[in-house]
Amino acid sequence: MKLQIISTDGIIFSGEVTKVTLPGTLGSFTILENHASLLSTLTQGELEYESEGKLSTLRINGGFIDVNNNSVSVCIS
Repeated sequence: MKLQIISTDGIIFSGEVTKVTLPGTLGSFTILENHASLLSTLTQGELEYESEGKLSTLRINGGFIDVNNNSVSVCIS
């Protein structure tokens, strides 16, 4: 699935991933391929994604996520 992480400074990451784990306002959750459409707010915590077998983490202060048709867009602050 395609992941794009965007901040006020620009695009932080754009590429194919196998999973994304995010700090949701109501708790941490993971997005996998073919996930149902979703719009959610994010809180302070660790955003984690796996791309080409490598796990990467990014500390965020909050934001929101939009999941639709194997496309994940994350806007962070």
